[in-house]
Amino acid sequence: MSHPGVFLSHASQDHAFAVQVARALRRHGISGWYSESHLKAGQRWQDEIGLALKRCNWFLLLLSPAAVKSMWVQRELSYALRQKRYARTIVPLLYRQCDEDSLSWTLGDYQRVDFTAGVAKGVNQLLRRWKIRRR
Repeated sequence: MSHPGVFLSHASQDHAFAVQVARALRRHGISGWYSESHLKAGQRWQDEIGLALKRCNWFLLLLSPAAVKSMWVQRELSYALRQKRYARTIVPLLYRQCDEDSLSWTLGDYQRVDFTAGVAKGVNQLLRRWKIRRR
């Protein structure tokens, strides 16, 4: 299974956890895009997010109470849900219990990966799903 890139959608309040997830994935050869690591001063960040969404093959959604309230998480998910190429590659990552239906009533159709017990356990589940051997 090819993983040229994952888009990690998350609320800004969950940034520290998103960084941990991205670093853990990178250790397994999976590149990730997330806003605060790839945006630089002076960039048109809305355009950069749009380009990353077009470039990445997987859409990872870090679920938390902050995420379900985030306008940008909602916009990113809405885009991913409309794209046929993301039809089988949207993966909700449960970071903290929340009302995920408030983001989209369709999220229940996607296999969730539980990160509530920590990054290592969540990444293990994700790697198993992708049939990637843990390093």
